[in-house]
Amino acid sequence: MKEEIPDHDLVRNFLNGDEPSFNKIINRYKHKIYWQARRMTGNHLDADEVVQEVLIVLYNKLKDFQFQSSLYTWIYRIVSTRSINFLRKRTLRKILSFDDQSEDLIISEPDIINDLEQREEMKKIDKLLQKLPVRQREIFILRNYEELSYEEISQITGKSVGGLKANYFHATNKMLELLKNEN
Repeated sequence: MKEEIPDHDLVRNFLNGDEPSFNKIINRYKHKIYWQARRMTGNHLDADEVVQEVLIVLYNKLKDFQFQSSLYTWIYRIVSTRSINFLRKRTLRKILSFDDQSEDLIISEPDIINDLEQREEMKKIDKLLQKLPVRQREIFILRNYEELSYEEISQITGKSVGGLKANYFHATNKMLELLKNEN
């Protein structure tokens, strides 16, 4: 069995000119990057746009990685920041838009999950997630989907553990309320 190269070694190899090491990093985290962006933005097309931006940032900023946290934490901070920035821009575009029909086309794009029941459930949850404030949504996703500890989320977001717990509490209550109203 082939042993996996640790993240920090891949970063060092890339910084020393080994381009395939960057591809190994991306292959290791591409699904997690996509799903974090997807849950934050609410749809496939927007998530793809965020992912493309994240990949460019990773390639250009990997030299700034300080090796003080896990690479996973550092990448998720970038994904979260880029997703939040994208949502702000999307909101601004929506406010300034004269043609709401084009926005409806983007939101109604088909889901990529094959199983119909899972697709419907994911759409329902994605729709409800979009009703949470951005910070609560981020904490809810990182806790429930990525199964990160509050300490790990604190490293990603730069927020205190106490503040995260409060945001998570409010997000969970809001999701429960939304689910109850949905049913």
